[in-house]
Amino acid sequence: MKNTLSFVLVFLVFAGELLASTKTWDGKHDTSKIEVTVVYFVPADRSPLPDWRQRVDYYARRIEQFHRREFQQHSTMRAVVQDAPLVSELTTAQLRKGDGDAIFFRTLHEADRRLKFAQEESDVFPILLVLSEINWRPLDDFYRLHPSEGSFEFEGNYTSGQHFPGATSGGARATYLADRGVGWGLVSADGWRVPYRGSDCVVYHEGCGHTVGLPHPEPSNNTVMSMGQYNGWISESTVDKEQKIRLGWEPGQQEVDSQLELFSAFTAVPHPLVPAPGDSVRLNLTWPADVTAKNLRVRFQTAIDGPWIDAAQKWEGPCPQFAVLPPFERPTPVSYRVDAEMNDGSTAELWGYFQVRANPAQNPIPTSLSPDLIVASTAAGATGAISAMPTNEIDLLSLVDPRNCFTLGEWKKVGRVLECPKSFGARLELPFAPPAEYRLTVVLEPLDTPNGFLLGQRSADNRFVTLFNFLLEGVGNSAIENVNGRNLGNETTFTGNVFQQNQLSQVITTVRNNSVTMSVDGRTIVSRQGALNDLSLSDYWKTPNAKALFVGAYDCRYRIHRMTVEPLSGEGRILVSEEK
Repeated sequence: MKNTLSFVLVFLVFAGELLASTKTWDGKHDTSKIEVTVVYFVPADRSPLPDWRQRVDYYARRIEQFHRREFQQHSTMRAVVQDAPLVSELTTAQLRKGDGDAIFFRTLHEADRRLKFAQEESDVFPILLVLSEINWRPLDDFYRLHPSEGSFEFEGNYTSGQHFPGATSGGARATYLADRGVGWGLVSADGWRVPYRGSDCVVYHEGCGHTVGLPHPEPSNNTVMSMGQYNGWISESTVDKEQKIRLGWEPGQQEVDSQLELFSAFTAVPHPLVPAPGDSVRLNLTWPADVTAKNLRVRFQTAIDGPWIDAAQKWEGPCPQFAVLPPFERPTPVSYRVDAEMNDGSTAELWGYFQVRANPAQNPIPTSLSPDLIVASTAAGATGAISAMPTNEIDLLSLVDPRNCFTLGEWKKVGRVLECPKSFGARLELPFAPPAEYRLTVVLEPLDTPNGFLLGQRSADNRFVTLFNFLLEGVGNSAIENVNGRNLGNETTFTGNVFQQNQLSQVITTVRNNSVTMSVDGRTIVSRQGALNDLSLSDYWKTPNAKALFVGAYDCRYRIHRMTVEPLSGEGRILVSEEK
C-alpha cells in the first residue's frame, strides 16, 4: 500500500510538470514561467505623465490575470514594472527617424542595453515590454488628432460610437528573438496611455503574444492575437484555443476562482456611447451571478495630465447596475476608472474612454495643444478646422530655476517638477511678464494637509493674487485678493475644500480686461466681472519685479507638475536676469 501511494504521488508530480511545460511557438524555449519586464520609456525632451505608475500598473495587473485565466497552471506570467521611467538618451525627433521598424529597434536596443536585460541565466522566459510616451508619428492620443496638410484631423479606430486603439501613427511592434531566447515588445502611446476599450489587448498582444512567437490566427477571429482589441477589453477576449494547444496547453477542468470570474464578467460601458454636452452620463455595469458589491469607486479625467476626479456612488441591492458621472458642459474626451470590491474579497478594476461631442460626427477641439501638435502647427502654419486655436502656450516650468529666481523658502526642482517648502509665505517669482489677457494652468499635488496656494497675477499695472484653499477653522477658503483693499472674506470668497492631500488637481485662472475666473478640476469657484482697477497686492506677498507672475504657498508643501500660460490677447515677455 505504501509503495502504491508513493507511485501515485510521483505520477502526480510528473503529470504536474508535464502540464506546466508550455513552449515558444517554435518549441525551442520553455515558457512555463514568463517574466515580463515593463518599462515606461520617455524621450529626453518629454516629461513623464504625473500618474504614469498607476497606468502602467493597471496594464501589468490586467495581462497577469488574463494569462492566468487562459493558461492556468500550464504557464505562469509575472509582470515586473520598473520603479522609475527610463528617460531616453535621444529626443523625440531622433527616435522617430525612419519608419515604424526603425523606432522599434532604436527604442528596444537602448532599453535592453541600459537595463542589461536578461544577461544572467534564469528559469523564466524573459520579455522586455516597453510602453512608450510617444507614437511613431505626431499624434495627440487623448483627442485623437494628427496633423495633416496644415490642419488637424481625427485619427483612430472609432466604431459605432466606441473608441478602440489602432491609430496609424501608433506603430506598436514586437519580435521573438529565438537565438537569444527573449522577447521584445513596444507599445506606442496610442496603444496604452489613454485607456480605450481594448488597449489592454494591445499590451498583451505585443508584450506576451508576438514575443513568444505567436502569429495572427488564420482565418482572423476575435481572439487577443487577432481582432480582440477592436471588440472589447482583454477580459472579453481569449487566446485562440488551437494556438494554446500548439504552445503546450491542455484543456481541462478549471478551478473555480472568484477573482477570475469577476475579471471575466465585469464591464463598464458608457451610456450614451457619445453623450452631448449637458447629457446625464452613466456607466452600465455587468457582474458575475450571485455576488455582492462592498465598495465602488469611480473617477474620471478630462486631460491626459490632469487630475482624476471622484464621482460619488450609491446603490440599492447586491450590486449597482450603473455608475453615474456628472454632465460635461463642453465637448471633451473623458477617461474613466472604476474600482470595485466585493464582499468575498475579490476586486475589479477597469479603465475606459469616451468623447463628449456636440455633434456625433465631430470630435472635440482641445483648448491647448499637446507637444506633438504645437510643433506640427508651428511648422505647418496650421489652418483649417482649428486654425483659431492658440498655439503659443508657454511652459513656465521650463523657465524656472530656483537658484536664479527670487524665492522665499527653500524651493527645489527635480527634473521638471517644482516643489515648494512647508513655510509661511513661501513664494517664487516667475521670470515672465504676462500679456494683457491670459489663462494660467497649474497641475499641483499637496504633500501635506492642503493649505493656501497662491498665484500672483497681473492686469495692466495692478498686481493681485488668486488664493486657493486657505484654511480657516479647518475649512478651505478661496478668493481674489485684494478687492478694494480687502483680502479673504471679500465678496469673491468661496468656502469649501478644493484640494486633497497627495491627489493631483488642475487649477485654471483666466484674467481678462474685465473679469477674473478661478476654477479647480473643471469647476468654476470664483468669477468676478467688471473693471480690475480695484485689485491690489498686499505688502506681505510682494516680490521684487512688479511686472512678474509668481507662485506661493502657506504652510503646505506643493509639487507643481505643470504650469503654463496661454496668451489670450497681447504678448507676454520672458524676463531676463537683468530685469529681476
